[in-house]
Amino acid sequence: MDFDLPAEAIELQKLCRDFAEKEIEPHAETWSEEERFPTDVFRKMGELDLTGLLIAQEYGGTDAGYLSYVAAMEVIGAADQSFAAAWNAHSTIASLPLAVFGSEEQKHRWLAPLARGENIGAFGLTEAAAGSDAAGIRTTARAESGGWLLNGSKMFITNPGTEISLGVTVLAVTGHNSDGTRRFGTFFVPTGTEGYTVGRPLRKIGWHAMDTRELVFSDCWIPDDHLIGEEGNGLRQVLDVLDGGRISVAALALSLAQQALELAVAHASQREQFGRSLSNFQAVQHKIADMATEVEAARALVYRAAWLADNHRPFGQAAAMAKLYASELANRAASAGVQIHGGYGYIRESKISRLYSDAKILEIGEGTNEIQRNVIARQLLRSQRR
Repeated sequence: MDFDLPAEAIELQKLCRDFAEKEIEPHAETWSEEERFPTDVFRKMGELDLTGLLIAQEYGGTDAGYLSYVAAMEVIGAADQSFAAAWNAHSTIASLPLAVFGSEEQKHRWLAPLARGENIGAFGLTEAAAGSDAAGIRTTARAESGGWLLNGSKMFITNPGTEISLGVTVLAVTGHNSDGTRRFGTFFVPTGTEGYTVGRPLRKIGWHAMDTRELVFSDCWIPDDHLIGEEGNGLRQVLDVLDGGRISVAALALSLAQQALELAVAHASQREQFGRSLSNFQAVQHKIADMATEVEAARALVYRAAWLADNHRPFGQAAAMAKLYASELANRAASAGVQIHGGYGYIRESKISRLYSDAKILEIGEGTNEIQRNVIARQLLRSQRR
């Protein structure tokens, strides 16, 4: 077993660290207060070939693989969770449906500008009445006049309303099978399409700088060539892509937990109470020891899932485990970090307070942790029945 990162992952991590220290971390608090996503910084990432790490080179990406992507996420996520979360959504669930299931024409037309960072992508699955229950969506797509007529809405969608948003990949119900079960299709809807409306920015507990909105489709017609993959297979396509997205969210959670640990160690070493350093109190030492131990455990889960994906082995269960554990750890670590900071941790100017606000969504997005437990249990029990 070799626990050292490959040389290319180390080089990528260094590039991301230099970029984050210069372009992200100094401005993260301002972006959060202004609730503004910095598209200019995202485009700079594109110029460094950092916006298509999971996309093949022929379509504008670098095909770095999940292991390197996770290494990069550790650095970008530590600098700012909002920016990293937007980058995550763009790099995985917004781009991978086109990369895995799109036609050659679709890849060159839409995937390439996403991979190059000229545009940012969005993914429309969640609805007001259907989140974890992906099969329960109500948005419909009806074949009409050589294309598809979309009606419905999506909620809590990332990246659809910026000035560089290319469009959104949407899951919709396309009809019914002979046995009465529903059929699904995945479609790409470009920004500006008639009948496609992007709602106002949603105000969130955390991830303040990330663009999040409701989308409405009202007799929104798109041509046949906007269907991604096979009609009827849309739900399976989306679920396949979510496995990769869960590795990315797990890496984002890992970056938050690691940063919370580092902030707690730094504050405990500098802060004095009762005439001695906070780091001398056993209660504080134990919190830090627990945080550090769990961060290493999470890191092992996350990188193992990434390694499995890169080596084309089944990784759905490993991704669910990584996302489950890392996201819950992120909340524990952020809470412990605030406790160690005391009053300083509760003011909005402190970075630990932003981490605390950002942590909760990690247990919800990309499938709630209840769903992750279902995935893990289902696969374990299925294996016992064989």
